[in-house]
Amino acid sequence: MTAGPLLGIAAAAIAALLILVIRFKLHAFLALILVSLITAFATGIPVNQIVPTLVNNFGKTLGAVALLVGLGAMLGRLVENSGGARVLADRMIELFGEKRAPLALGLASLLMGFPIFFDAGLIVMLPIVFAVARRLGGPILLYAIPTAAAFSVMHVFVPPHPGPVTASELYGANLGLLMLAGLVIILPMWYLSGYLWGKFCAKHYSFQLAESFFGKIDDDEIKNPPTVGTVIAMLLLPLVLIFMNTGLDFLRAAGKADPDQTWFQILSTLGSTPIALLISVLVAAVVLGTRRGENGSAIEKILESSLGPICSVVLITGAGGMFGGVLRASGIGDALADSLGDLGLPVIVAAYVVAVAMRLAQGSATVALVTAAGLMAPAVAMGDYSTMQVIAVTLATAAGSVFAGHVNDSGFWLVGRLLGMDVRTTLKTWTVQQTIESLVGFVLAYIMFIIF
Repeated sequence: MTAGPLLGIAAAAIAALLILVIRFKLHAFLALILVSLITAFATGIPVNQIVPTLVNNFGKTLGAVALLVGLGAMLGRLVENSGGARVLADRMIELFGEKRAPLALGLASLLMGFPIFFDAGLIVMLPIVFAVARRLGGPILLYAIPTAAAFSVMHVFVPPHPGPVTASELYGANLGLLMLAGLVIILPMWYLSGYLWGKFCAKHYSFQLAESFFGKIDDDEIKNPPTVGTVIAMLLLPLVLIFMNTGLDFLRAAGKADPDQTWFQILSTLGSTPIALLISVLVAAVVLGTRRGENGSAIEKILESSLGPICSVVLITGAGGMFGGVLRASGIGDALADSLGDLGLPVIVAAYVVAVAMRLAQGSATVALVTAAGLMAPAVAMGDYSTMQVIAVTLATAAGSVFAGHVNDSGFWLVGRLLGMDVRTTLKTWTVQQTIESLVGFVLAYIMFIIF
């Protein structure tokens, strides 16, 4: 099929999914599977490949998400159950004040987001967000949107995250300058799309946290809570391990390390996100459990209690990845990108538009960024562009890749379900946040392109 019919099918599939979930209240997990199946038939995927396509994309998303969310929930439950989240929340409020708590959470998340991926960072930080929201009694979005937006801008725009690193290799952009430029533009981007938008959302969607997926905690029953330093150390442990891995990737991309060497492979394995979280959970079980007087069976029950509430989150997120995978397998993204590549737009605008189209068509920001960069790289190579202009094009492509995350993006379901939002509310809050982040990022990249 050409891009036109494929685009029509994709639009119809998204509309059908929204109607099933919002109008007919069909469970999102069932709706995603049903719409994915019908879309696979409609787009002409060979019949004998439909079930493998559904299962493979579901499993691919689930394999990553289940480990991150499961281990992250265990770590969060240990922090929460020990009283550590309350202790850290109280200290943050004491230092920054109640009014500046959302700002403090967002800035802390920006620092954490440098080495850690979006979903893993959000899971690790949520216990603190929930504790602050409970402590102050304010709308959960006032604290959660700045936090989630911080991890999003870092993941999409700043090396050593995989999307911008791969795009820099395709465009031939200087990785060090890309990192510096990314760090410069994320501050106003986060302030507008995270902090200010979070305050707006809190006024219009002022629901409070009913019960976090870490379970219900009675702060009055907590005895012998850990110190603030201990809690910070537990949160920094996965951060340090993951930073080691992303640092190795940065060295590899810069040609400073050989990935075939044994030491590189061992450190890379230890610093991979699932292994880093596993190590952190085991250490936390001792530091926040055994050393505080909890016995083995009590710790086992604490960890077990963290898994039940996240089952729905994991399954729906996996099904969202399935839907996006079906759209990718249909070829809609490639067909749309090819048709947009010859519009005669300025290269930085074309890169942004192609990335936006890829994002809307198949959901994944990383796939949209890498695909758009691969398509536009020849045009950039043939043009007489300065070093900073190439970096600006890279950032503009990254901005397009985050535009309007919606129902075909697994991250959409992850954020919505973790924060207790229905689909309609997630579209009005998180999807708009992603759109603002994208537009602000493109404007800043375009200004950089003109100046340099």
